[in-house]
Amino acid sequence: MNRMRTAVIVLGGAGALWLGASPAAWAGDGTGGVHLLLNGAFDNRPGELIDIDVQGLRAHGDVTVTSPVFPQRVRLTPYRHDGERGHHARPAVAMTVRPGSYPLRVHAGGKVVAEENVEVKKAERPVFRVASEGEVLRPGERQGISYDDLWPGETGDVFTASSPAFRAPVRLVHDPESSDWNNPRMFSALVTLPATVKDGTYKVRLTDARGRTVDEKPLEVRAARPGDRDYVGHPRGPAFFAPTAHPGAARTGGHRATAGGTVNVLWRDASPDPGEEDRLTATSPAFEQPVPLRRDDSKAGDGDDPRYFGPARLRDDLATGRYPVTVISHHGRVKRTGHLIVAGLERRAEESGFDNTALIAGASAGGLAGVAAVAGVVLVRRRRRALRGG
Repeated sequence: MNRMRTAVIVLGGAGALWLGASPAAWAGDGTGGVHLLLNGAFDNRPGELIDIDVQGLRAHGDVTVTSPVFPQRVRLTPYRHDGERGHHARPAVAMTVRPGSYPLRVHAGGKVVAEENVEVKKAERPVFRVASEGEVLRPGERQGISYDDLWPGETGDVFTASSPAFRAPVRLVHDPESSDWNNPRMFSALVTLPATVKDGTYKVRLTDARGRTVDEKPLEVRAARPGDRDYVGHPRGPAFFAPTAHPGAARTGGHRATAGGTVNVLWRDASPDPGEEDRLTATSPAFEQPVPLRRDDSKAGDGDDPRYFGPARLRDDLATGRYPVTVISHHGRVKRTGHLIVAGLERRAEESGFDNTALIAGASAGGLAGVAAVAGVVLVRRRRRALRGG
């Protein structure tokens, strides 16, 4: 964690003056004094950097800084940026410095032009952080991991974190532009858990350049359940609409379809889980096979909750009845079932106008062979009904 603060000192003709303002507030304020800006001057650990910026100097020659916290005099580098001139350096507090408050002085033109105090606290042993104590991560969530080994004698710079919960091992690196710029031994990375990772407690292993284990930490993963504070899923469905209709015509109940035909299954969710579009499936004993539900990314879906749908082919041997259709989402935490009314074999025959009497009459006109054929047809139909208990 970065413990950065800013100290601002102006030394003018009236001596030293403490200013409780940000550095930007004093850039070019016209006072004619020397501005000493220290980032990281408070609660330093041995080995941490102090950002030193001196502005307002008119003298030529070297500008240097001395302090008991540095092993030697520090020479500042001149710079010019957006019309502003200054001198800058980022020296490290020596690893041997004991806790305490130490003076820091800026020298230019053979005299001290600004000074301030630097506070140092005791060193801390290396620590590997994966998640806060008691923290539970969600599938698909992004998590920061870090290793802080700012400790005397630590020199390695290649560290890798691996876990069964990760897609692949991840390299930890030092980022001098991050908020931890003042700790040169802070190594960190961001890792995104797979959306498909299962609930459980996983071990995260930190290794060095030689593959030796440096430390291990537990990582608890559990998908959000309905009722959890961070559960944001609001699914609706499944609903159904005809192949020639628009998703807006979908109904959650009362939709009728025909055995052997096709029906579209629709699912809506205001806040789907990461990667949900690759996992949503509708299942039913009425379907020839499970139906993947794909995200509707057309302009027709703009302004609506994310919606997913797919065509389901109904089995052609279905009897007339009411069949369940189930969709499971949010890593198995949400299960919804709708019902589809299917016109089966008998209903299809009735709707087609098929008539046994007419068939027998036609067969009589064709002779005994026709009668025998009709008798066989009637017998088969009656046996089919008997087998179905009709």
